Amino acid sequence: MDQPLLQSDPIERGTVVDALVARVRADILTGRYPPGSLLPPERALATSYGVTRTSLKHALVRLAQTGLLATKHGVGTRVLDHARLRSLELLPELVMADGPGWFVEIFETRRDVGALVAAKAADRAAPEHHIRLTDLLTRVRNAADADEAQVAESEVHRVLGEACGNRVYRILVDTLLDAYMPVRALFSRPFGDPPAAAQRLSPVVDAVIAGDSRAAHSAATAYFAETERLMLG
Repeated sequence: MDQPLLQSDPIERGTVVDALVARVRADILTGRYPPGSLLPPERALATSYGVTRTSLKHALVRLAQTGLLATKHGVGTRVLDHARLRSLELLPELVMADGPGWFVEIFETRRDVGALVAAKAADRAAPEHHIRLTDLLTRVRNAADADEAQVAESEVHRVLGEACGNRVYRILVDTLLDAYMPVRALFSRPFGDPPAAAQRLSPVVDAVIAGDSRAAHSAATAYFAETERLMLG
């Protein structure tokens, strides 16, 4: 069944294809174009988004590469069932579309993966990582407000992901943080007192710098459990 054409706000010029990919992907994930439906004809869809057909074609190709769309000559472009996809690239958009439905699973992954990453970072971190972690911990402690502390704390985890020496874990950490950052205001409670937030985080950083993987795993497990408790009230 063809999906009826809906009017969209025009997309500004510039990185138009990137913006269009993000817009159409969001419209798919939020149900504007449900799985199984056909997108409107290209000319009408391009007009709806205020872009050229060339830009639209480029965007549709990229979305097809992620598994969200399938184009068949003579039929049109069909929306696929994104619930069956296994693409980390979609996680931030899925969280934005249905945050509460993902939070429990994201917190579980955060605990499990975060502890492993911290342990491996303790074994593999370079001196430059130690310097950055120390600087970021100071930034958390001296933050002017909860959001500044929260952003600095997130960078600590990005550095740990980088330091762990496992590119797959690093992608997982970055993807989880990318999903978290747009909705971080919902989870700011642990950072309302920046010095206290730094004190909770310090055992993780200290263990990594000391090269003690067992202590890093234990400290990270405790840290994630406590911040999760505070985040969920």
